[in-house]
Amino acid sequence: MDTLNALMSGFGVALTWQNLFLAFVGVFLGTVIGALPGLGPSNGVAIMIPVVFTTGLAATPALILLTSVYYGAMYGGRISSILLNIPGDEPAMMTTLDGYPMARKGQAGEALAISGIASFVGAFVATIGLVVLAPQLVEVALLFGPAEYFAMFTLAFATLGGVTSSNQAKAAFATCLGLTLAFVGVDGQTGVPRFTFGNVHLYDGIDFLVAIVGMFALSEVFLFIEERGKVGSHTTATMPELGRVVPPWSMIKQTSGSMGRGTVVGFIAGVLPGAGASLGSFLAYTLEKRTAGKTGQFGQGDPRGVAAPEAGNNAAAGGALVPMLALGVPGSGTTAVLLAMLMALDITPGPLLFQQQPDVVWGLIAALFIGNFMLLALNLPMVGLFTRLLKIPSMYLMPAVAMISFIGIYGITNSTFDLLVMVGFGLLGWVLRKLEVPMVPVILGILLGELMEKNLRRALTISDGELSVLYGSPLAMSFLVVALIGFVLPIFARRFIQPRG
Repeated sequence: MDTLNALMSGFGVALTWQNLFLAFVGVFLGTVIGALPGLGPSNGVAIMIPVVFTTGLAATPALILLTSVYYGAMYGGRISSILLNIPGDEPAMMTTLDGYPMARKGQAGEALAISGIASFVGAFVATIGLVVLAPQLVEVALLFGPAEYFAMFTLAFATLGGVTSSNQAKAAFATCLGLTLAFVGVDGQTGVPRFTFGNVHLYDGIDFLVAIVGMFALSEVFLFIEERGKVGSHTTATMPELGRVVPPWSMIKQTSGSMGRGTVVGFIAGVLPGAGASLGSFLAYTLEKRTAGKTGQFGQGDPRGVAAPEAGNNAAAGGALVPMLALGVPGSGTTAVLLAMLMALDITPGPLLFQQQPDVVWGLIAALFIGNFMLLALNLPMVGLFTRLLKIPSMYLMPAVAMISFIGIYGITNSTFDLLVMVGFGLLGWVLRKLEVPMVPVILGILLGELMEKNLRRALTISDGELSVLYGSPLAMSFLVVALIGFVLPIFARRFIQPRG
């Protein structure tokens, strides 16, 4: 009952004209960003962060805008997947397997409609799961001590790279790089400068907003400069006709079970730290293909092959907010960016967030419910508009991304040095992408490295330097065991669960 009352008060916050307008703007822009090949939710949220600070939005409206962009981008990723066979983001890759064949058969409109409905089902149910599960997880998290938090951060680092890279060595390298960058600045305990090389601008450490915008937004611009013409050619590719945009009832009935199963699998994958929407989409498609057996035509335009991964990746997107809000540990790359935004707004995510700032967290959750209905209303009748946006040449889009990044970061920091740092991180992101090294562990290391170090020091101080404190409690030991399994398991799992067709 307390949870229901808190949610009702959250709707009181979300149903103001300002927050409703920001939710609408967010879901619209998110759908546009998700539909454009090469951007996606992480880049979309990163691009919008400077806009939030330059407009001076308060904490709750800012989070409503960014999470609406997040949900909208998860919806929008299916559009280019179905029409162009080019995933708008990584989680939408599985949608191409049956979405594009449906479009080639003249069912593009039906495929887009089914995917929109599946996205709504997955996101809506996941938001309900967020309401139910997050407060329960908070109760458990209140029992954590420094050793448990250190083990939990270890779990996040071990598992986040496991599903963002096919090479665990590259994931481990990215994590170590992020942790090293987190140590830049004056040590809060000893007052000794670390890795500053005598530059006073680095005494305060590296601003994670500068790092995020550089690695996600600017690296995309550098990739375009390198491959100029290739990206633009994608956006002007010939698209199939939409045809009928209202799916027949028989198709909705046929895919209803797929949506349900994909939602459950996707939500579970999202709640697991580090799994995220990509794994949710992959598992949902694999499960549905095996469930259908010989009755399915997967890979040839089976609607269930569109419904399952779309429900899965949107459910995972909602599930990833659970550990971020309740524990302060991001469940995906995009929630790592949102975590940075929370910290920049002086909001500490974790168990005390629900007690100290209930208006923020419950207003945000209520806005997610409203945003889901806005997305459904937008994506069904206005699908023709979003498909025409695919024809925008990247030669116009990428300069706009660069302009927003530079103006926004300068507006936040008022420092030309930070602009140079942002460019440096953009080049770093470009190099990491060329080497296929995941960027999310780097960002997570910069975000959580300081907190991880503080909890390690506290645990060792309490135990008078005894290392056994790090694995002495059953909870800490459980986290460390799961971290080990989560890092090793993907190495073997990819060999046995690769989808066929």
